[in-house]
Amino acid sequence: MAEYDVVIIGAGPGGYNAAIRAGQLGLKTAIIEKRATLGGTCLNVGCIPSKALLHASEMFEIASKDFAGMGIDAKPKLNLKQMMANKAESVDALTKGVAFLMKKNKVEVLSGTGRIAGPGKVVVKAADGAETEHQAKNIVIATGSEPAGLPGVAVDNQRIIDSTGALALPEVPKSLVVIGAGVIGLELGSVWRRLGAEVTVVEYLDRILPGTDLEVANALQKSLTRQGFQFKLGAKVTGAKASKSGVELTFEPVAGGEAETISADYVLLAIGRRPYTEGLGLETVGITPDKRGMIANDHYKTSAPGVWVIGDVTSGPMLAHKAEDEGVACIELIAAKAGHVNYDVIPGVIYTYPEVAVVGKTEEDLKAAGVAYKVGKFPFLANSRAKVNHETEGFVKVLADAKTDRILGVHMIGPSVSEMIGEYCVAMEFAAASEDVARTCHPHPTRSEALRQAAMGVEGWTMQA
Repeated sequence: MAEYDVVIIGAGPGGYNAAIRAGQLGLKTAIIEKRATLGGTCLNVGCIPSKALLHASEMFEIASKDFAGMGIDAKPKLNLKQMMANKAESVDALTKGVAFLMKKNKVEVLSGTGRIAGPGKVVVKAADGAETEHQAKNIVIATGSEPAGLPGVAVDNQRIIDSTGALALPEVPKSLVVIGAGVIGLELGSVWRRLGAEVTVVEYLDRILPGTDLEVANALQKSLTRQGFQFKLGAKVTGAKASKSGVELTFEPVAGGEAETISADYVLLAIGRRPYTEGLGLETVGITPDKRGMIANDHYKTSAPGVWVIGDVTSGPMLAHKAEDEGVACIELIAAKAGHVNYDVIPGVIYTYPEVAVVGKTEEDLKAAGVAYKVGKFPFLANSRAKVNHETEGFVKVLADAKTDRILGVHMIGPSVSEMIGEYCVAMEFAAASEDVARTCHPHPTRSEALRQAAMGVEGWTMQA
């Protein structure tokens, strides 16, 4: 029976970053993973493969539609098999990189399914059924999440697919229906729309991207509609019937009215994710998840002594970078250091085209809380780099406290905003005012100048528009 300072169940971004930090701090550490490769959902069937397909499909569309106008004569031909192979190569390289980091930081990888077997005890069940028991002073639950289901829509990953199935379709659908207008549905819908599919999004709410700043969400919906997306908002899905050739999806207006049926080659169920705790043995240490399946925490401590929780399986946004930060903070607390995560400064990104990137409070949040604020906004249409690159859709919006000028939230839609939101994360982490960004020199010509111009706009002295 091996003994460890820390045993981590789950080798996704939260788990493997926790393991790295534990190794750096000299803790004897093991990490348990049931997949053949490390990296969890994110690296294997989530963030990384989806971004590989988003990038490749975007390049394909740019070559198809925009090259001629730039003086490049070319007519691309889709090779879906090679596109999928390129995705797989990227995933393979990154999962091997995580395995290397485990060795580098002296973390023992235990292959199999982990479960808690009582205080300080963890059992690992290997693929062949063999079980081994290990002792741990601290157990970190980092088991992540899985796609959420919907009554009447049975995922078979043949015709009715989830996010994993959408990353491995053998053909470009002529028609694809996406259930859910959240991040996953819009990103994967974008991939297949660019490659030639007709995409229809069916959403229960009367808007897309719930929780996102409404002005930004509406701007993205208009853009996606121009690209060819069709939206059925305020629609409740009542059933989906699959056959060898396609799917019949039935839905009805949430507000009441006649039901509709739509036919498609494939249906993608993308209504969110739920915590994964199946077979985890929580009952052996007296932990009971809430009705959503979440495990409660107090600074990552569960109700059971010596058992900690991070990532998608506990409260907060289901984001890889949030899980990473929690993993580091959790281990630092275990090591009697001052681990901390600022939940007010966790960015979110939607990798559609144009991209959406946000951090902090939305206008709706501030209005609901009765906070007086000012707005600075700048369009990419007036940004020189975006103009010459033919990437003028979108804007940057900065929300600042009306009295103190402290930045409260930033919401962007436009080119490469995923790479630029970090500037405002740093500013907000240091409690910066909008004037701090407005008076910081930015290189010209770059898209990042839009960040400065929007900050200038808070006090009404935008100079380039």
